[in-house]
Amino acid sequence: MAVSLKRRWSRLAAQADKALDRALGSRVWPPSLRKAMRYSVFAGGKRLRPVLCLMAAEAVGGRASAALPAACALEMVHTYSLIHDDLPAMDDDDFRRGRRTSHKVFGEALAILAGDALLTFAFETLAKGTTDKRAAARLCEELAAGAGPAGMAGGQVFDIESEGKKPSARLVEQIHRRKTAALIRAAVRMGAIAGGATRRELAALTRYGEALGLLFQVTDDILDETGDERKMGKRLHKDAEAGKQTYPRAHGLEAARKLAARLARRAEAALKPLGRRADVLRQAPAFVLERTT
Repeated sequence: MAVSLKRRWSRLAAQADKALDRALGSRVWPPSLRKAMRYSVFAGGKRLRPVLCLMAAEAVGGRASAALPAACALEMVHTYSLIHDDLPAMDDDDFRRGRRTSHKVFGEALAILAGDALLTFAFETLAKGTTDKRAAARLCEELAAGAGPAGMAGGQVFDIESEGKKPSARLVEQIHRRKTAALIRAAVRMGAIAGGATRRELAALTRYGEALGLLFQVTDDILDETGDERKMGKRLHKDAEAGKQTYPRAHGLEAARKLAARLARRAEAALKPLGRRADVLRQAPAFVLERTT
């Protein structure tokens, strides 16, 4: 990661963490529920979606602080999706990021409720924390679109229903435009809206978010295909046994790498209308792409 991107990323991730800590500190919630919610939110990770949201706000001339409610809401929704993905009815995973998954620590019922609580509290955080109520409504709409039936939830359904089917380039893109890219696209758009973007700036950042979201999934699939099996745990075996749709299986490994490179160039090119204000965002596609080399 380039020095300027790394420095900015660390600063913005720390801001998001502080805001999340404040938001998830309520003493009126059931203590066991609060503990389960915080356990998964603070389980590690790069804070990709919150940081992209805050960077997008700055790239259109806004303040990162104006986008903090959106950044927190995005991380809550992302975390809820991971809690539910790990459940026995879904991926049935025992570990995530080197720690026991929520249902293994708190039981299935409390894990489900922690995910439900994070999803709903995300919208409360967004609505209450955004000063401009018209902007708050737009941000809630963006988050719902990224996470709902046309976004992440719908992509998960396509993913489940495609298991065991012959690898298909059309199908894998249909899944991941929704399952992964939709929330990353929403993160960038929400930051832009919170930062006061013009229509032209929002359109440019939308193209950027779409390309970056797909790039992230392509590189993730490549890493799953080529990574150290001991580090990947049982995920490689489970995906193979389930017949998961992945970019390397649908396109071939080399073609998937070429697709990743094209998506990185597309994301960088999308930022041209924003000029130098988007320089840090412009470094992100190269960083994502480098994960596969």
